[in-house]
Amino acid sequence: MIILDNSIIFTSTAKIANDLSLNNQALSWITNAYALTFGGLLLFSGKAGDVFGRKKVYLIGLLIFSISSLFVGLATNATMIISMRAVQGIGSSILAPSTLALLMDNYSGTMRTKAIGYYGATAGLGSSFGLVIGGIIASYWSWRVGFFLNFPIGIAMLLLSLKYLKSGKTYAEKIDILGTIFSVVGVSALVYSIDGSDYRLLSLIVAIISLAFFVFQEKRTAEPIMPLSLFRNSERSFAYAARFTYLGFAITYFFLTPLAMQRVYGFSPLMSAIGFLPETIPQFVFAAVETRMSAKVRNSRLLVTGMIITFVGVAATAIIGIKAGYWVGIAIPMVLVGIGQAFSLSPITVSGVANTTPEMTGSASGIVNTVHQIGGSVGLSVVVALVSQYQAPDLSFDHAMIWITVIVGISLLCSLGILKVSKN
Repeated sequence: MIILDNSIIFTSTAKIANDLSLNNQALSWITNAYALTFGGLLLFSGKAGDVFGRKKVYLIGLLIFSISSLFVGLATNATMIISMRAVQGIGSSILAPSTLALLMDNYSGTMRTKAIGYYGATAGLGSSFGLVIGGIIASYWSWRVGFFLNFPIGIAMLLLSLKYLKSGKTYAEKIDILGTIFSVVGVSALVYSIDGSDYRLLSLIVAIISLAFFVFQEKRTAEPIMPLSLFRNSERSFAYAARFTYLGFAITYFFLTPLAMQRVYGFSPLMSAIGFLPETIPQFVFAAVETRMSAKVRNSRLLVTGMIITFVGVAATAIIGIKAGYWVGIAIPMVLVGIGQAFSLSPITVSGVANTTPEMTGSASGIVNTVHQIGGSVGLSVVVALVSQYQAPDLSFDHAMIWITVIVGISLLCSLGILKVSKN
């Protein structure tokens, strides 16, 4: 639901602007308001589950997300849709780490690896299918439908969770209030310095200062919301870096490719969404294959395999060029990208929470989702800035793919680091 909504926003931007009479600044805040609350509250929300019980916190997040989705769909003006997107971000910030922590609480051994594998696979599948579903909704119905659907699904999930989820234990007595304030201000300011429109340099300065105080506070407090010991494990540290860069590639690729298909080939929003099927279908098929293989093949080897396949796919797109035509320039390399994502996203998630105690699970889940959120924003902003000098859509996309290939290359190097340390 979380990732699907973002995909609907991507494909329905023009219709939302027309329906609500939004200017470009107001339109940008539909995404920015969500990103600020989602990214800013992830570390706090991950720790909140440790203190108040993960099931209870998860149910609160589900209720907030479902109700706010309904009001996003009912929005009649800029103020309403932006404020409800901000509330939706709060719900997402609770759901994202809580779901991963609950999976780790309820499974162990091989079953835990499989469960986390399926969880990791949803990130790519949600993005892929979200574009198709969003394209269909944007072309044949109102953009509001996508948000309305969340409400009955969310309520059904709430009732099922009340019945079937075990009551979560608590693993901490209190939340570090000072650390929470520094983290919320620091991460929110960092996200705004990337996605915002005005005072971005000032926001970056505030982010750096706040995050420096946050790290200092986490060193001295007995109940940190982000235990720094999480970074002492080399596998987790490499996994955070790999996830940061890999999501930088993924979000940028999913944002720019449909846009390029419309501008270069003249595709409609729906056709550009269908144009992603060569990525979506292989990813769906091979995600199931990866989950079965995870019981027999070391996680780090699956990760490196996926990274290599992804690298070949994006490099082929950059080398061939979009002018070669859809099938040769986009579709065939896209198959490799889909397979690569299927083999990469789950193992990155597994490594990100590897060797954690139950007391650290919530915080580790918060970090995994924080680097996910910020990595995507950073990657997209950096690539867009680097290719802004090119006015022709084909040149802009081809040069963007070169930088995307570099980003995947960095992620591949990080995954090789995971492979190395996991052997020891």
